Amino acid sequence: MKMTSAQAAKLLRQLNDEMRTLRVREDNTKTYLASVGEDPRAVRPKYYYAAMQKQQREIERKIRVVKHALNVFNVTHIIPEFDMTIDEMLIYLPQLSKQCSKLSSMKDTLPKQREPSQYQNSQMIDYRYANYDPKRVEQDYITLSSKLARAQTALDLINNTEELEINL
Repeated sequence: MKMTSAQAAKLLRQLNDEMRTLRVREDNTKTYLASVGEDPRAVRPKYYYAAMQKQQREIERKIRVVKHALNVFNVTHIIPEFDMTIDEMLIYLPQLSKQCSKLSSMKDTLPKQREPSQYQNSQMIDYRYANYDPKRVEQDYITLSSKLARAQTALDLINNTEELEINL
């Protein structure tokens, strides 16, 4: 079946949720308690070991197929504007985000600011100075922030338009 990587990611979440549900059901039914004097057969929940294992193996197989198809798609499809694969972009985006976060903090720093005294009764006043040009940092932040937005949009476009083949 053909689907976009965004659809495949949703399918993967659905399959993982199904697996979680099956495991919870198995945990709740594979053993049971019966009080002394109570007929264990009367309180025994329905649990079919072989059927439960078969269902879980089938979902695990589907998860492997979807993950593999996504991995192949991510390492073979290039985002033209950035000349990198989706896989590379998935590494690049957090790097850009981290750089933006650092520059955001730096651009908010005052060129000169008073430092709180380390000693309670000290008459000494310390100042912390920015050892860079805050205006340049702000320009770089704007440029980098814009690049991050373009990269996210380019990735979103491919994830929501390009299709991959998944043979479940």
